[in-house]
Amino acid sequence: MFCAMSKYGIVVLVLFHAFQHAVSCLKDISYKCTNEEQCVRVYGNTKSASESHVFSTLSNCRLLCGKYGPLWPRPTGHVTLGKETTVVNPLNLRFEQDFINQTTEGTTILREIKMYFLRNLRKAFQTQILHESTPGMPIIIKIQITSNETNLSWYVDESYKLKISIENLTTVVTTIEAKTIFGTRHGFETLLQLFTTVNSSVNILSQANIIDQPIYAHRGLLIDTARNYIPIKCLKRQIDAMAASKFNVFHWHITDTQSFPMQFDTVPEMVFYGAYSKEEVYSQNDIKSIIKYAKYRGIRVILELDAPAHAGNGWQWGPEKDLGNLAVCVNQKPWRNFCIEPPCGQLNPINPNLYTVLQQIYKDIAEMNKEESVIHMGGDEVFFGCWNATAEIINYLMDHNLGRTEQDFLTMWSKFQKKVLNLWDNARRANGSAYSASTNEHSSPVILWSSRLTDPLVIDKFLSKNRYVIQTWLPSSSTIPKELQKLGYKLIVSTKDAWYLDHGFWGVTTYYTWKKVYDNQLPKGNGILGGEVCVWTEYIDEYSIDGRTWPRAAAAAERLWSNPETKAIDAESRFFCHRERLIIRGIQPEALAPRWCEQNEKQCH
Repeated sequence: MFCAMSKYGIVVLVLFHAFQHAVSCLKDISYKCTNEEQCVRVYGNTKSASESHVFSTLSNCRLLCGKYGPLWPRPTGHVTLGKETTVVNPLNLRFEQDFINQTTEGTTILREIKMYFLRNLRKAFQTQILHESTPGMPIIIKIQITSNETNLSWYVDESYKLKISIENLTTVVTTIEAKTIFGTRHGFETLLQLFTTVNSSVNILSQANIIDQPIYAHRGLLIDTARNYIPIKCLKRQIDAMAASKFNVFHWHITDTQSFPMQFDTVPEMVFYGAYSKEEVYSQNDIKSIIKYAKYRGIRVILELDAPAHAGNGWQWGPEKDLGNLAVCVNQKPWRNFCIEPPCGQLNPINPNLYTVLQQIYKDIAEMNKEESVIHMGGDEVFFGCWNATAEIINYLMDHNLGRTEQDFLTMWSKFQKKVLNLWDNARRANGSAYSASTNEHSSPVILWSSRLTDPLVIDKFLSKNRYVIQTWLPSSSTIPKELQKLGYKLIVSTKDAWYLDHGFWGVTTYYTWKKVYDNQLPKGNGILGGEVCVWTEYIDEYSIDGRTWPRAAAAAERLWSNPETKAIDAESRFFCHRERLIIRGIQPEALAPRWCEQNEKQCH
């Protein structure tokens, strides 16, 4: 028995020493910055481990390797990043601010930005941040804001300057200069990317000088919450990922034919008939909370009430209230005869009671999102076959000396659009919104999806270029965006065969890798406000939205921020860093490649 135990003990001892040897070997893994741009894994305890370009972790290497280090999205102006880091104690940090003409709201937003910065710093280094006596230099963050602007729009200045230096060999001083508080927010986001871990200590880049501003004013992510309900906590998680990627527009596609989950106290029938359940409803307080949450992260919320198509469930109650058919073809079969996808439903443009209901809905939307002058009115995939199969609409056309040609239906559709535009203007005036009756570029814009009504051959007959912004959802080969540009229309581009992130999981659609998303070029020239990546949720819900959206959406974020001439392969290491950053923030992004490919850059192409 004693002999057996001894043999057992010898085996355990051998295994223990083998384990120790394996761990010591792992400790010898390091990364070398080659050609000042690429991190390469180094094996074994070599002399090179003492060189200045060899680092103990991949994240540390990427911070100090390459012109842009781990920054995402890539800055557009001057960038100088030092090649050394300094140990700091994040708990020994203070803010100094110079905020000219600060307002109450501005003070609140700045406080939220600072809290956001500290929360994410702690998330990234929660095991290293122990207590205030932890070794490391103190940090001073100086904030300079020269404007009291607190409203997000296409015209707000989002530029910033960031500088890091060591003063008196004792203190890390960071200065963030911006014209607006939203530029300041972006500066803080960039600053978060300049920390790393070295030998179990929190380090910051010792020297940096960055001048940055976005190329495009509209950098959006569309999320559809009508096909499948996405809970508020999940939407806030998407907004956190958007903020980390410097998006500035959350396009909320909140209604469609499948469901109408947006609650209005003045028109309670909408959710009663349109919500999937009483739990799957967005109250007005829910929507206001999302708007505030997004604003503190530099993101505006543009609500979309899709019309006249994509409007079915939620609109069936008209006959019961003696208001007639507010919508037609609702849930009608066979669906292929009445709509593009099931279930069917289109608003009834000839029913005057429809406009009474819409007026109240628009008033409530304007009240919920009072600061936002822009609304998205949908307008895509209107199916003339539905209207052409509805007796009351056919009779209306006959009574008004109209036929049943495409031109006749376009005329009826355009009259509907003119009426709802007036309803929206009335709603904004009623809620005390800053309304301008002028037709200059600063009047209240309305966004519409590209459609037959926006075809370059007919659009100027129906839609004013001074009021309407067209969001194109066309393949990259289409010439229509350029034709609309020439006509003087402002555009938001959502390239269908690159930026539709639901593709590849249904029908004959194709999955687009992050490289395809990144390399998608927007049209050049005047009138391009920016673009949006789109997450349609027919086959996505709260359990899959993170992986379907991220990190691919972040690839478009760099395209919209800096629109680089370079290709995705040149951004690979920074993109790997950003995916890790999203994971730290609580996002569950899909994998980009085997781990080996991440540790051996540009070897998997």
